[in-house]
Amino acid sequence: MRIAITGGTGFIGRALTKELVKQNHEVLILTRNPEKHTNTTRIQYIKWLDSGAEPASELGKLDAFINLAGESINSGRWTDERKRRILESRMQGTDEVLNIVAEMPQKPTVLINASAIGIYPPSKSHVYTERSKETGDDFLAETVYEWERKAKQAEEFDVRVIFSRFGIILAKDQGALPKIAMPYQLFAGGRVGSGEQWMSWIHIDDVVKGITFLLEHPTLSGPINFTAPEPVTMNTFGKILGKVLHRPHWLPAPAFALKAVLGEMSILVLDGQKVLPEKLMKAGYSFEYSTLDAALRDIYQ
Repeated sequence: MRIAITGGTGFIGRALTKELVKQNHEVLILTRNPEKHTNTTRIQYIKWLDSGAEPASELGKLDAFINLAGESINSGRWTDERKRRILESRMQGTDEVLNIVAEMPQKPTVLINASAIGIYPPSKSHVYTERSKETGDDFLAETVYEWERKAKQAEEFDVRVIFSRFGIILAKDQGALPKIAMPYQLFAGGRVGSGEQWMSWIHIDDVVKGITFLLEHPTLSGPINFTAPEPVTMNTFGKILGKVLHRPHWLPAPAFALKAVLGEMSILVLDGQKVLPEKLMKAGYSFEYSTLDAALRDIYQ
């Protein structure tokens, strides 16, 4: 396949590009700075979101478009300015994807748009699947809702649209896990908040293999939960992480302290949702890492 990726130089994008090339696909990465990268036989870098850039003419015929572009939600305190950038980066990038698709004489068959399980309301008792209609009312939920609504406009071009609702993605050196693991590595890990909040996680390998699975299954569309089939509470997560790292799970981090340090962004660790990947499982996707113990042992051992 010939596949375009926005956000291809980011956390998920780099891992996904590696997997797609391994599967002999051709990858075209849209970036503001293509001159910083070297084209290869399988990877080409194309300028976008810049005056004078004409990505539609350079991309040619595409089989799929994968939109991962957007400012990270967990790399800084959520000030009003930062929240504006988080939302606008997603809206601007998706608008440009829609403009590119509109210009193409032959449209890609599918748009896979990044999303997040943060669209669901926090709950300690409810179980969410793709059939769940509830949406939260906090900043993250509203951002994800607007992002999905924008991406859905690609259906007007007869493009199959998928919203990849990512859970907490686990990898050794990127994403949330290094920050979660740091207190344990310093022998200071323990319960976060009540510890009863759910953590719906997924190994980075299942993220990239799940995306390639969607490319190969044309009946799948709409929201797709990217979470492992066995979510855990934050307290259980900490206990398993401590065991894998051979570190104690003993020093609590109270909610009021985290709110003081992180502000509104504290919802990322203090709130949670129990989310199941119903569509992937029913479609026959086989998770590489369905249990947290197996996932963390792969990452750290």
